Amino acid sequence: MKKLIELKGISKSFDGETVLKSMDLTIYEGEFVTLLGPSGCGKTTTLRIIGGFETADEGQLFFDGEEISHVPAYQRHINTVFQKYALFPHLNVYENIAFPLRRKKMSEEEIKEKVTEKLRMVALSGFENKSVTTLSGGQQQRVAIARALVGEPKVLLLDEPLGALDLKLRKDMQSELKNIQRAIGITFIYVTHDQEEALSMSDTIVVIANGEIQQMGTPTDIYNEPKNAFVADFIGESNIVDGVMLEDRKVRMSGHTFDCVDSGFEKNEPVDVVIRPEDVDVVKPEDGMLTGEVTHVTFKGDYYEIIIDVAGFKWMLETSDFVAEGSTIGLQIEPEAIHVMKKSEYSGMFGDYSSFSDEMDTISDADAVEDD
Repeated sequence: MKKLIELKGISKSFDGETVLKSMDLTIYEGEFVTLLGPSGCGKTTTLRIIGGFETADEGQLFFDGEEISHVPAYQRHINTVFQKYALFPHLNVYENIAFPLRRKKMSEEEIKEKVTEKLRMVALSGFENKSVTTLSGGQQQRVAIARALVGEPKVLLLDEPLGALDLKLRKDMQSELKNIQRAIGITFIYVTHDQEEALSMSDTIVVIANGEIQQMGTPTDIYNEPKNAFVADFIGESNIVDGVMLEDRKVRMSGHTFDCVDSGFEKNEPVDVVIRPEDVDVVKPEDGMLTGEVTHVTFKGDYYEIIIDVAGFKWMLETSDFVAEGSTIGLQIEPEAIHVMKKSEYSGMFGDYSSFSDEMDTISDADAVEDD
């Protein structure tokens, strides 16, 4: 694939606080790339630098091989869809989409052809004369996407565009956005703090924390082979346990030695061990590699989410079988379910569900803010 955008040593500070730390990033033509991370990690700043709305303090930005750090936003072949859509309330749907073409002084015939095509693409044919103020949130977002695409940019930037939508509509729009991107074949760069969104839509995920890229890869790689405790915790639920790599394919944790599939570590090297909740089998205590007491059970519809205390460390498990609070159960873990990571600055910060509760999980989601 052809390199389209390259960030080389990009750094940015605001009021003396470093937001991006010498970031290197390559984005290829036709990719759906998601910048994923918590609020304040630097993902929106990265997007704004690519779009020309911010200028980096240090580093270089290349577009199609040309250095564009000082090229103004309106001269870049890049358009942006913002979370708040920024539609013109005094213009109808047709004129909102036609607006950038009118600025280019295109003929009415050409404008009509392009606007009609984009309305069809976003499933809004017949909405031409409607006021944008009467549309639903999902329909407004489609108008914003059509307006951003009508000028045929090489790159579309999307800054948490689904954040204002309800859950069902958000899921529908995730699928539609991916279909649109595949249909037109241009590069999409998408910013979100929603892990499920990133996993379901992206060709490539860039996980960012504290202004630095923690890992970049396919959704499958990011989920199954996280590089450190931050990535493992941020992409889905994870039990992250202190361990020791005794030798290749042998790791010791929670007082038990497990077979695993990892190698390449030093003998007796301290490591972080990741086990996803869905990868642990619940068995009778006498059949378990580990045993513990169930402290919390939540019914999730097609499975139960349980918290179990194993020697003072709280694990999260997902099981289709009901398990009562207060009961003792055994845990069976297959070698393929164990992922071993090197220790990092994030070791010990994640993976123990001692403070877990549904209420805290909900509060955490609600606290996500737009400032990144």
